[in-house]
Amino acid sequence: MMMVMQPEGLGAREGRFAGGGGGGEYMEQEEDWDRDLLLDPAWEKQQRKTFTAWCNSHLRKAGTQIENIEEDFRNGLKLMLLLEVISGERLPRPDKGKMRFHKIANVNKALDFIASKGVKLVSIGAEEIVDGNLKMTLGMIWTIILRFAIQDISVEETSAKEGLLLWCQRKTAPYRNVNVQNFHTSWKDGLALCALIHRHRPDLIDYAKLRKDDPIGNLNTAFEVAEKYLDIPKMLDAEDIVNTPKPDEKAIMTYVSCFYHAFAGAEQAETAANRICKVLAVNQENEKLMEEYEKLASELLEWIRRTVPWLENRVGEPSMSAMQRKLEDFRDYRRLHKPPRVQEKCQLEINFNTLQTKLRLSHRPAFMPSEGKLVSDIANAWRGLEQVEKGYEDWLLSEIRRLQRLQHLAEKFRQKASLHEAWTRGKEEMLSQRDYDSASLQEVRALLRRHEAFESDLAAHQDRVEHIAALAQELNELDYHEAASVNSRCQAICDQWDNLGTLTQKRRDALERMEKLLETIDQLQLEFARRAAPFNNWLDGAVEDLQDVWLVHSVEETQVRKLVPSRDQTLQEELARQQVNERLRRQFAAQANAIGPWIQAKVEEVGRLAAGLAGSLEEQMAGLRQQEQNIINYKTNIDRLEGDHQLLQESLVFDNKHTVYSMEHIRVGWEQLLTSIARTINEVENQVLTRDAKGLSQEQLNEFRASFNHFDRKRNGMMEPDDFRACLISMGYDLGEVEFARIMTMVDPNAAGVVTFQAFIDFMTRETAETDTTEQVVASFKILAGDKNYITPEELRRELPAEQAEYCIRRMVPYKGSGAPAGALDYVAFSSALYGESDL
Repeated sequence: MMMVMQPEGLGAREGRFAGGGGGGEYMEQEEDWDRDLLLDPAWEKQQRKTFTAWCNSHLRKAGTQIENIEEDFRNGLKLMLLLEVISGERLPRPDKGKMRFHKIANVNKALDFIASKGVKLVSIGAEEIVDGNLKMTLGMIWTIILRFAIQDISVEETSAKEGLLLWCQRKTAPYRNVNVQNFHTSWKDGLALCALIHRHRPDLIDYAKLRKDDPIGNLNTAFEVAEKYLDIPKMLDAEDIVNTPKPDEKAIMTYVSCFYHAFAGAEQAETAANRICKVLAVNQENEKLMEEYEKLASELLEWIRRTVPWLENRVGEPSMSAMQRKLEDFRDYRRLHKPPRVQEKCQLEINFNTLQTKLRLSHRPAFMPSEGKLVSDIANAWRGLEQVEKGYEDWLLSEIRRLQRLQHLAEKFRQKASLHEAWTRGKEEMLSQRDYDSASLQEVRALLRRHEAFESDLAAHQDRVEHIAALAQELNELDYHEAASVNSRCQAICDQWDNLGTLTQKRRDALERMEKLLETIDQLQLEFARRAAPFNNWLDGAVEDLQDVWLVHSVEETQVRKLVPSRDQTLQEELARQQVNERLRRQFAAQANAIGPWIQAKVEEVGRLAAGLAGSLEEQMAGLRQQEQNIINYKTNIDRLEGDHQLLQESLVFDNKHTVYSMEHIRVGWEQLLTSIARTINEVENQVLTRDAKGLSQEQLNEFRASFNHFDRKRNGMMEPDDFRACLISMGYDLGEVEFARIMTMVDPNAAGVVTFQAFIDFMTRETAETDTTEQVVASFKILAGDKNYITPEELRRELPAEQAEYCIRRMVPYKGSGAPAGALDYVAFSSALYGESDL
């Protein structure tokens, strides 16, 4: 805020010195004196002219003036008169004698008065002034100018030279070819002076017609207009300024300060505009933070809304490769897509806390997000996401295990079915043969023995067929994607098995009938057989030999011998795979057993830091930033562990007896750690905001922290309402239910059921902050409106920067009072709405 102070007494006592010759006892004629001829360098010449004109601009109010600055102040009379005019105060009565000691006494009275105003006069003595020392006299007048014309200039808490320079820069900022950086070369072309005049009195100068290459013309225009219309005497010569490489800074400052005081009336409107701009800037920044919060919350909630259905989709894939692609997609989600959202959620909470702090510090109403976008809503949505995510991961792993078992069962089914089918190949044709039609009794008996052996073999295969059917049943129960093919093959095996049983029984019956028939024939041929005994003996031996060959089962025995090495190789391969899996388990466990405790220790350490921060806030912030960097640097260990976890999942290893830490535990802990350090840093940042806004000392903050920590029973950085009540009672508050309920609405506007440290500080310092109020903003608008109860868009655009003017015009409602022109706006309702006292 720019504060304009006119030196007390400028023009206030003009009436004292009016009438007659004026000046009374101060106006006696001074005696002539011969002064030394001095060499006048450029700066001395400019100061002499400027300071003389400045003194006369005040002395003329008392009806007098000076002609020669080093002579006319020698007796101290006009010097005392000048000080009375510009200060509005009485000085001691002057000595009326004309002796040197009288003159020295009068000058000393003037110098004593200057010193009484807090001005140190270094190397300036009454004797030098009485003796007409030009440089000392100029130095004394410059001291007076600084104290009474420049010192009280204050623009946004800068003062004197800096304040005057800032005022000039702001006033001339919109003008082409003007760049005020100092009080010497920036004024040589005259455009800065013309711009100052045009800014306040555009009717006096046509700035558009001025040329930068006509500095003398520009300067003379400014001097003439200022003298004629603004009552600012000509204090400088255009030629001296233009022809001097570096014009005298004191002369320029003195002249420019006259413009400042001449336009002091207009500064009231600028002060009002500055106040309004500051208030609007606060609101615009807060609204920007609100919009960012709403946007970030909407995006995060929309992402959760899109992600949850994907995680809820538990439709399995038929093949292991397809399910592994789902697992890879889920892994990408956890590694690539979710981490930025975790940061967004954390940033959202930080933005919300910072915004609420700024609103409380500026006495604005608490921010209430749109429906469904409270921090608690987002936290609930996030918890729902993580629950669905955990369920999805469990389902994925369960489904992969199911497919893994299905794959194993299906392979086992295929192997057993293939072996069975190989065994049955040709059996139906064999059983359907009628080789017994032409066989002898012995051959039939041999066929019967072979058939009995086959029946034994067939009975032995019954268990295999039942096992195959059981495997098919289990595959059906586990919803195998190729169940139809399995069922078809199993049905074919069962049908074939039934057919084999039927054919076996038919062949046995046929062989037994043939045996009986041949036995009858044999009886008939017995006689013949006795006669042909040698031949029959030979024939029987041959039959027995043939029968021995058929009972060997050499084909099956040969196949078993071939399968033994193959089975041994499979077992060796499985052993190697399990050894690799065990190595992966141990490798993951070694890292997890180090990372898990580290994360837990860091979480506890950050918790202790949050509860017991010591030192200045800046030192705390530096320590927390270092902790944050250490945590960030540790991320490479998490990434390596993720890589090992991926190898385990790709190897379908889901159990690990070597560690109690799963990847899920590590991820959750890591996210908790990042969130915890970010929240703690944000808390300190908000404490800095509070400290700077409310002027709290470090000792006060430490005292607040100690009280808060004592009643933070759960050590989680929040007090329960009952603990907060106990804390207030311990600090001397006499609380009834109604009063405590009112306080809770202030410290817990979102009804979260807890009181944070920041809210506690805000409550404890609520009444100490110096901040703008609705009444001050209304008063400022009233100034801009020319004391009217309404303001027009044109007035807003004229008095405020374009952005702030349009901001007001968009949000102000039409003025409903009588006598207002069309388009008039209600600034009172607007000001109330800024502080939440009404709704726009």
